[in-house]
Amino acid sequence: MTPSGPRVLVVDDEPQIHRFLGPALLAAGFEPLRAESGAAALELATRREPALVLLDLGLPDMDGQAVIPRLRASSAVPIIVVSARGQEEAKVAALDAGADDYVEKPFALAELLARIRAALRRASAAAGEEAAAPLRVGPLEMDAGRRLARVAGGEPLKLTPREWGLLETLAKARGRVLTHRQLLLAVWGPAHTADGQYLRVYVGHLRQKLGPAASLLRTEPGVGYRFGED
Repeated sequence: MTPSGPRVLVVDDEPQIHRFLGPALLAAGFEPLRAESGAAALELATRREPALVLLDLGLPDMDGQAVIPRLRASSAVPIIVVSARGQEEAKVAALDAGADDYVEKPFALAELLARIRAALRRASAAAGEEAAAPLRVGPLEMDAGRRLARVAGGEPLKLTPREWGLLETLAKARGRVLTHRQLLLAVWGPAHTADGQYLRVYVGHLRQKLGPAASLLRTEPGVGYRFGED
């Protein structure tokens, strides 16, 4: 089979992962690229410009956490961490560093492929292809230009500036996990990045106002929140 789809860079030092993921990505219409170290990943990312990176954290030459900001320094390529480190601290650190998503090993192939497709759709939208259109997700419609949100065609929701900022920040990252710190920094500023309880209160208020659309604000326990449908 000749690869012709988006390039997916798989960064992992376990040969069995490449033997499994390489053919699976190829069968799903992607072109797999292989790197077994952080240095090789950075070199390939520069030379081959992948559409997405699957990154393990346990690399032989450097911690995968250190690879994320180095990739981010020169590229907005979606990064999905695929790691056996399941602790909340590892997830938060990777997402705060700039990763777009986090999948624990062992993983289900169907779920990983779905997350890859979702990340690529988000990257395409962020490039401006859908920027001018109002956002519609399930029963919720948002018009960023007019700062309006309504549910199921009803009256505009009465949102405070902070509630609107929180909803807009989550919606712009549709499908991607945002950590507590990322949300607090974006909506309240650097002086409030440790105010996790403050954020939970506002999310509760926002869910009440969203009513039938409240399920769009999905909690990632111990990590943050994700906006979107299941």
